Amino acid sequence: MKSHMRVRALCEGAVLVAVAQILSYLKLWEMPWGGSVVLSMIPLVLYAVRWGLGAGLLGGFAFGVLQFMFDGGFAIGWQSIVGDYLVAFTVLGLGADVRCLAGLVPRRKSGVFTGTLIAGFSRFLVHYVVGATVWAEYMPETFFGMTMHSPWFYSLLYNLAYMLPNIAITLLVFAVAYKPLKKYFTASDLLPSPAAAQPVKDPTSPKWDPER
Repeated sequence: MKSHMRVRALCEGAVLVAVAQILSYLKLWEMPWGGSVVLSMIPLVLYAVRWGLGAGLLGGFAFGVLQFMFDGGFAIGWQSIVGDYLVAFTVLGLGADVRCLAGLVPRRKSGVFTGTLIAGFSRFLVHYVVGATVWAEYMPETFFGMTMHSPWFYSLLYNLAYMLPNIAITLLVFAVAYKPLKKYFTASDLLPSPAAAQPVKDPTSPKWDPER
């Protein structure tokens, strides 16, 4: 049974990462030095919420590699490759509801929503630090009509410009699709049914009663 669930998790992960990569080509808006408004966070957060921290981190890492290889990644050195791609997308796996997957509390209905907020903030934080350090020398004199004096303030404005819409759109899609897809968003389809949990009675057993 465990091996079956591992195979299912890997297959579902491959499909959702592929969907995320396809969605990344449909850019609603793109920043000049990297960063865009796309729908890619939806399948990645969903995968993390459904299968947990380890699977979510692995899915985010795979997506980060694909982004750098096939989406014309913006990078000025190995630091920006590691930060803006490998780490920034890997932390989307932090959207997993670890407490529920560990069996500590029942799976929450708000899993995809809290997961989106945690994953989105984590990714923003990585981009923010990388932008203020690695990309500091590329800070323009003006941005959004304001004079830039600090790379930390510039990075804050730059990364919020696309991360806030990404988080908002992801929350909106989950909210609209929650009712018809609730069992997938809460991963209740991964739990064994009550019927499957019942032990199978052996007709050859002397204690077997067909009337019971």
